[in-house]
Amino acid sequence: MMTTTFEPIIRNLLDTDLYKFTMWQSLLHAFPANQAEYRFVCRNTPAFPLADLKQDVERELDALCAMRFTDADLDYLRTRPFLKSDFIDFLRIFQFQRRYLTIETEGANLSIVAKGPQIHVMGMEVYVLAIVNELYCRRFDRSAAIEEGSRRLQAKIDLLRQQGASTKERRHPFEFFDFGTRRRFSASWHEHVVATLHKEVPEYFKATSNVHLARKYGLVPIGTMAHEYLQTFQAVGVQLKQFQKASLEAWVQEYRGDLGIALTDVVGMDAFLNDFDLYFAKLFDGLRHDSGDPSEWARKALAHYAKLRIDAHTKRLVFSDGLNLPKALSLHAEFADRVQMGFGIGTNLSNDMGTETLNIVMKLLKCNGQPVAKLSDSEGKALYVDATFLAYLRQQFHRE
Repeated sequence: MMTTTFEPIIRNLLDTDLYKFTMWQSLLHAFPANQAEYRFVCRNTPAFPLADLKQDVERELDALCAMRFTDADLDYLRTRPFLKSDFIDFLRIFQFQRRYLTIETEGANLSIVAKGPQIHVMGMEVYVLAIVNELYCRRFDRSAAIEEGSRRLQAKIDLLRQQGASTKERRHPFEFFDFGTRRRFSASWHEHVVATLHKEVPEYFKATSNVHLARKYGLVPIGTMAHEYLQTFQAVGVQLKQFQKASLEAWVQEYRGDLGIALTDVVGMDAFLNDFDLYFAKLFDGLRHDSGDPSEWARKALAHYAKLRIDAHTKRLVFSDGLNLPKALSLHAEFADRVQMGFGIGTNLSNDMGTETLNIVMKLLKCNGQPVAKLSDSEGKALYVDATFLAYLRQQFHRE
């Protein structure tokens, strides 16, 4: 009787996004005793019940928890000047613990909870999402999807070649990055997309958030912070109204000028700019957009820099919310004569196959037994478990 050899989806622990490591280091140094709870959420209706994936997800996560960082992995991370030797030493002995993961079904839905010491569970997010997404995508006709994905990838390359000349007329160049690990069609397709773009349009395709692919193809691994980092400061004894300032200050002290792109939408852009004073505006290299109208967001950012008498040409605005190349090119045409820009494209690069995609996240919802929350500038992107805390957060930041 023939048996099929199990090949896990995640085969290397660097197959995740750089900002998981940068946040991990910062929180290891600042709050090594934090307890946290992360939950998987599917924001849209899948083509079939995700509960059907439970057994396969469990097998994949068992395999993940058996893995360790290799010497080669650690040697590569050591080349990143902002990652410190004690953090690398921590990763050398680190191993994910299966006991901190709970996988259950709730009707047709799949429930995945990572609960335990934050420095043990925070790293699971991207792996979980990539696993669920790839298992889901395996239910579609792979040959048809690859054929359509290849056609669409070539169309992207053609678009860049057609419109590239016009972008060079702007003061600042058009540069885009791969942010597609968590929602990719498959690990192999993701690699194909990155390798193809790197080969065909290197003048525009500059980086990837995926550390493994950055190492393999000699690209820049890119990323700084996500919502979980700022949300953590809602539950560590800081006055709630001061949590953004506290999180930005801790980042400055940790990285001393490296990794200078700040995320703006944990409680909305207006509330962020109220905290992003001259001190932070000078210390951080730029801002990242992840919800709300991107043009309105950019205009607010530029007005804020102008009010602070900061030359916006010395700063960078990074866009990363549901982007595709036409939208990125349009934003570049609108603002590239005023500020440096970058575009992180996720699903539309790594899972543009003509199939129904998932909108999945795995977010921090509790820290040290306290609820945390995100107030988005986009409808439907707010995440919370405690309505009372959400109302208090809204009141503190005038988001009624």
